[in-house]
Amino acid sequence: MQNLVNGLLVGSLIAGFFILTFLTLDYTPRWNLLWIYRDKVLGGFVNTLAISSIALVLSLIIGLLSALSSRSRLVPLVTLGRFYVGLIRSTPLMVQIIILFYVVGTALHITNRYLVGALILALFSGAYVSEIIRGGIESIPASQVESGLSLGFTRFQLYRHVILPQVAKRITPGIAGQLVSLVKDSSLLSIIAVSEVTKVVQEIDSLNYATIETFIQLAGLYLLITLPLSALSKALERRFAYEN
Repeated sequence: MQNLVNGLLVGSLIAGFFILTFLTLDYTPRWNLLWIYRDKVLGGFVNTLAISSIALVLSLIIGLLSALSSRSRLVPLVTLGRFYVGLIRSTPLMVQIIILFYVVGTALHITNRYLVGALILALFSGAYVSEIIRGGIESIPASQVESGLSLGFTRFQLYRHVILPQVAKRITPGIAGQLVSLVKDSSLLSIIAVSEVTKVVQEIDSLNYATIETFIQLAGLYLLITLPLSALSKALERRFAYEN
């Protein structure tokens, strides 16, 4: 309850600051624009939710597989995992979207912008998730691995029952932060004409020239997605808060 009160207090102060700022401007905001185009905005918001949800799940799977491949005894798997992570983390997401959609997607005759967009986001975020998971695994003392193997655990059993439960607690904040970033990064899919919520708001702005108020409300729409993710992260942290 105390955290809720503090959050409301801080939110009120920030809102008050922006209201006072607007009052000093010689500008009359039109806050009803998104409501006028509410059907279109709702469609874009639903698209953002759908794309982000698919990308969230896929990025966790890709990240886990990539992190495990980096610890494999098979050199080709290790090399492939490192190449993937290095390439994705070293290039801008916008460049990846353009190349993967217009070059790779065209070559493979994949024309569904929404599917390709979700896959691109998953590949991009998966590289960062991979590094977070890998760091979490490497933070586990080597003595635990040696003890598990000496007790007859297979590597799968060792990771399933000993390593990953501890890793989950340590990486939850980092994973949650990355997933929130993924939701915000979905706005870049507008460059390939994916009709997500940012693209819709840009179209509304281009018709009405009301950038300030429409984009402030756009930020609020993203908060409707990212705040529950942050709350879920806190709940998971408490769930895994047991003694090692």
